Amino acid sequence: MAPIDLDSDLLNYLARQSFQPGDRLPTIQEFQAPEYLGVSISKVREQLEVARALGLVEVRSKTGMRLKPYSFTPAVRLSLFYALAQDPHSFDLFTALRNHVETAFWHEACALLTPEDTALMRACVDAARAKLNGHLIGIPNEEHRTFHLTVFRHLDNPFVLGILEAYWDAYAAVEPNRYADYAYHQSVWNYHEQILEAICAGDYDRAQALFIEHTHLLRYEPRRQPDQDELIDKGAP
Repeated sequence: MAPIDLDSDLLNYLARQSFQPGDRLPTIQEFQAPEYLGVSISKVREQLEVARALGLVEVRSKTGMRLKPYSFTPAVRLSLFYALAQDPHSFDLFTALRNHVETAFWHEACALLTPEDTALMRACVDAARAKLNGHLIGIPNEEHRTFHLTVFRHLDNPFVLGILEAYWDAYAAVEPNRYADYAYHQSVWNYHEQILEAICAGDYDRAQALFIEHTHLLRYEPRRQPDQDELIDKGAP
């Protein structure tokens, strides 16, 4: 197979060398030498910013430039957040993608779960219940993220994980602007508890069916909180 041209001297170099995650990379000054990239420092800096945005390299003052383990998440997150900035409805479209991805990989992921994983999911359910039933009610967003990502944590597929992690990053950004009543949150965690029980019983079909029902609930129940202009238009105080 012929090498793929990434339209970047730096990315082409990194992809074709035998660097391993954590390896120290040449300095910006070294990269401009003919035996490396042979381009100007300004071009190296420009391409380095792209590599950093994609999560491929990290630059620290004391340790220099190093290659990071490959993750699909930064690229998806950056593109998704740009789409959200243009049109918030993009979140609903990406949610549909995330739902299909989780459904497709559900059985494979569940088969890889360990007792430690299900214990963590149980802890998420308990913590969520404590927040929802406490004197001062809290919304268990972090528990929600952890519960779902734990199901898929052992999949050896960075592209699936990238989509799911980017979804939950977007969820954290979008959710504060949406409204859902108390009964909705209780229903969500009723589903989570049932999903967990089915997984622990080895009934992945039922767990998947409950997950699909749960996504329909997520899709239609939450109501966006009206903004100030809408309240004024309706004569609200």
